[in-house]
Amino acid sequence: MDLLRFITCGSVDDGKSTLIGRLLYDSESVSLDVLAALEKRQASGGVVDLALLTDGLRAEREQGITIDVAYKYFTTPRRKFIITDAPGHVQYTRNMVTGASNADLAIVLVDARQGVIEQTRRHTLIAALLGIRHFVLAVNKMDLVDYDQAVFDQIAIDYAALTNHFHLPAATAIPLSALNGDNVVTRSKHLPWYTGPSLLEHLESVPSAVETTAAPRFQVQYVIRPQTPELPDYRGYAGQILSGQYRRGERVRVLPSGLESEIEAIEVNQEEVESAAAPQAVVIRLRDDLDVSRGDALVPVAAEATVTRELEATLCWMSEQPLWPGRKLLVQHHTTLTKASVSAILYKVNVHTFARVSAEQAQLNDIVRVRLKTAQPLAVDLYQENRATGSFILVDEVSGDTLAAGLVEASNSEYFTAPVQPPVAFSI
Repeated sequence: MDLLRFITCGSVDDGKSTLIGRLLYDSESVSLDVLAALEKRQASGGVVDLALLTDGLRAEREQGITIDVAYKYFTTPRRKFIITDAPGHVQYTRNMVTGASNADLAIVLVDARQGVIEQTRRHTLIAALLGIRHFVLAVNKMDLVDYDQAVFDQIAIDYAALTNHFHLPAATAIPLSALNGDNVVTRSKHLPWYTGPSLLEHLESVPSAVETTAAPRFQVQYVIRPQTPELPDYRGYAGQILSGQYRRGERVRVLPSGLESEIEAIEVNQEEVESAAAPQAVVIRLRDDLDVSRGDALVPVAAEATVTRELEATLCWMSEQPLWPGRKLLVQHHTTLTKASVSAILYKVNVHTFARVSAEQAQLNDIVRVRLKTAQPLAVDLYQENRATGSFILVDEVSGDTLAAGLVEASNSEYFTAPVQPPVAFSI
């Protein structure tokens, strides 16, 4: 069975946690001990509060909102799933960005009484920027509008205008009631006018995320030098293959130094293999003794690679402290950590109109395009070509706090690269 990772997003109180709880409950994916604990905490009227399946923090249960990202796993006879329950409150948009970064599909919940609102637009924009191309519009709480088809149709039209604006594939619109279980796992008799699939039926049938065709990328996390009598000359480079495939005997280049060697051996679980592919954790041994350190990349000589100190990026700003041109910070690109500065803020995206507007600073939850200059060269790819090596975070030099999630949109290449192609246009 293949795996589908999806995220639920939307505004606060739209019913995201309840929807996930209903999905797990009705698909019989809740263990008996957890179910017994839930039944002891039944809400008024004897109804089990299914949101408690994901809202595990005490503050979440006290306030009735999702604060942190929660991950749930379940399996049906047709597919495996990893669910990300993201908070809807604007204060916790930064947490939603974290959850969406690894998702293949986004379920955008809309309260049938409210329709498409600002947070719906913000979350759709962020999901689109992060490379998600499968969207489900889940019009929730249909029971509170008497399962009115006209209400559902109007919301679907409004959201279609939004996805068209981002040049996204059409979202699959599904009317449902997470509280009552209508159209979540099985089709509901309360919605005779709806002839499409239930939510779970759609999740089981949506095409799997296409395996990345990006060039092979591997970044060293740890250099293994046991220096024991049994292994006096052993030198292995441990890390995770970020994309593509590596084979024994393949000629590779070390970035950013540019030194070349040949892969002598690839080890997986302390056993040598002929090849390994993403996302496997491996140890790579080279035929030559080269100066390779943590953060260096091993890239096949035949594959194009970009090393740069200057890049343009889209940032989802997560800090209450503003960003301004000239600010010094750190760039964390997987295991590489280097000092950097903001050369310029090119524009900010207005989440109401999606227009690009000039900005002197970036505030909390702003989405901005910036130019960065790093102290050390980075081996990066455009985010739309490789989500793994085209993403990074910005870190505060003093506190170590995460400031922003960044997506590489363009780079000023310096070494070992074919001419940089312009990024795919993303109209907003």
